[in-house]
Amino acid sequence: MSSGPQKTSSNSASVAKRIVQDLAQTEVVRRTLQFFQTHAAEINKEHVKICSIPAPPFGEAERAAYLCEKFLADGLAGAGIDEVGNCFALRRGHSLSPLLAVTAHLDTVFPPGTDSQVRIAGSRLLAPGVSDDGCGLAALIALNQAMQIHQIETEGSILFVGTVGEEGEGNLRGVRHLFTGGQWAKQIDSFISLDGPGVEHITNTALGSRRYRIRFAGRGGHSWGDFGTPNPVHALGRAISRLISYPAPPDPRTTFNVGRIDGGASVNVIPQEASMDVDLRSASSDELLRLDAFFRRAVSEAAADENRANENGGASLETDLRLIGDRPSGETATDSPIVQIAIAATRSLGFTPVLDQSSTDSNIPISLGIPAVTLGAGGSSGNSHTLDEWYEPAGRELGLQRLLLVMLGMVGAKGKEQRAKGEG
Repeated sequence: MSSGPQKTSSNSASVAKRIVQDLAQTEVVRRTLQFFQTHAAEINKEHVKICSIPAPPFGEAERAAYLCEKFLADGLAGAGIDEVGNCFALRRGHSLSPLLAVTAHLDTVFPPGTDSQVRIAGSRLLAPGVSDDGCGLAALIALNQAMQIHQIETEGSILFVGTVGEEGEGNLRGVRHLFTGGQWAKQIDSFISLDGPGVEHITNTALGSRRYRIRFAGRGGHSWGDFGTPNPVHALGRAISRLISYPAPPDPRTTFNVGRIDGGASVNVIPQEASMDVDLRSASSDELLRLDAFFRRAVSEAAADENRANENGGASLETDLRLIGDRPSGETATDSPIVQIAIAATRSLGFTPVLDQSSTDSNIPISLGIPAVTLGAGGSSGNSHTLDEWYEPAGRELGLQRLLLVMLGMVGAKGKEQRAKGEG
């Protein structure tokens, strides 16, 4: 029987609800959904193993190689690594189309040398990146294993991808390549990013952001003898003072953050250079443009003010303002099949769906007009982006069940089994 692929005659909630109901009442799908509960211990073990492989920014190769080996061992013969370091594996259906990409990001925010070994405290897993996005990577492996073991057949195909460069200065380089330069660039019809825990949230709106590295440089000198020489750190202070005066509106929500400052040699030395990294975000693309213009003007004015106030010997600061991240905004329409199927799958498991906005790998396909959502992989977490990050696997099976229903709803489950006895 066929549960219905992505291309339905209607985008209505009732069609999506019927697709999910048909899937849940199909015997082979019912057995597959139980896999995540009966194999919980194995999934946790795999989660620990993949999280223990370091994957700092621009250093994801070892983790990508491991994920590729897992896909090959679990029956995906075409698994490989692409030009930028993404790990990909195609689970081919009866047809290549519709092709659904299901991804999780390989990288963490933590620098090289960070201890990535997972500690277990009670029922929690503790490690940097264990939730973001260790649980997403564990979900990729578990979803494929469940489908392989229970021989789920699909009308369309699923492309599993571990992406590089989702965090920080990675600037979504992995998913950008997937859609603009990779071998699948023109073939992907829809997209699901697995990022973090949870079951309720459905991220269908991409939060735009712009990230800058600003560097002020001068001749430096002695804090007493050369007082009056323009000071790069003082210029940073002037720029920060201007930035925090920006009247960021609560609606549309708009934020700014100075996340890193570097420079200086000693307490009694006027530094030769200083730099900072700044993150600008807004739920509105127009408001983001206003904030961006304000910030760039603030940097220019800060340098000019520091130079005017300290004209010792004619020295002046040089300014280098470099864009290190640019994430586009956009939205997958609420009435699109992928959003409606995600809503129906969430409700079928007894949860209230919450549509939200965030900055994830989905930003790229959304900005290109390709239907995309970001979904949690079940369980719960806390202290994200800190060394004390933790993940609680309780409830993981519900997140994985939702993901399976959405995936099959988009590509169409196909098999000989009829609905479970007594249910149709």
